[in-house]
Amino acid sequence: MSKLPAPPADGFCARAWARTADLQQAIVEHPFNAALTDGSLDRDRFAFYIVQDARYLVGFAQALAAASSRADDAEDAAFLAGAAQGALVEERRLHAGYVEEFGLTEQEVSGVETSPSCLAYTSFLRANALTEPYPVVVAALLPCFWVYQHVGSTILEATGGAADHPYHRWISTYADDEFAAAVLSARELTDRLAAAADEPMRERMLAAFVRATEYEWLFWNSAWEREEWPTARWLADRPVGASAGA
Repeated sequence: MSKLPAPPADGFCARAWARTADLQQAIVEHPFNAALTDGSLDRDRFAFYIVQDARYLVGFAQALAAASSRADDAEDAAFLAGAAQGALVEERRLHAGYVEEFGLTEQEVSGVETSPSCLAYTSFLRANALTEPYPVVVAALLPCFWVYQHVGSTILEATGGAADHPYHRWISTYADDEFAAAVLSARELTDRLAAAADEPMRERMLAAFVRATEYEWLFWNSAWEREEWPTARWLADRPVGASAGA
């Protein structure tokens, strides 16, 4: 990996990362990511995660597209729109790869319930995109970029980039230079919006960043637990899969 320039050390992003530093460490050290790092992660857990992540990426792309439509700067709009398209391309790749790698049918994949945490996180992003000011929307979207790069880069360093690692393809996706450049662009955009905002708006941005980071931890945890709806036993005929809201 090449070394990319870092955003200002005294900007909004530096403040937001410092505010969530303990949570970021808890995400890296979560049992799911610890097992992903040493290669012992149960394949059923990883498969559950991939299905949920593919569904999450649809909601993430929708929020990115909404943010793009509200950007005043053409370059910022193009970046956000491109990220939205990239998320949808990744969703299709994850979906196809999951079906191929685990030998499941489309019917089996669609039958996996969208987890409460996945639905909550995507609903949070969609709600922000519809109701919050543009700078808050961007701040809420940033953790998905940044946390994944942090986790991927940390795992890559711990594994030495071993090509025979059982989850090498996933690790390399989030630890490569292209993704790092996208994360840097997202951070720079967020810093610029915060610098132009007043302090009350920056506080709203910070609150959105923190909450989205909390959802990141919940998402990893839901995969580890293979989270189910505790109410499902009373709803034998409930809809499942992507049609259930995510």
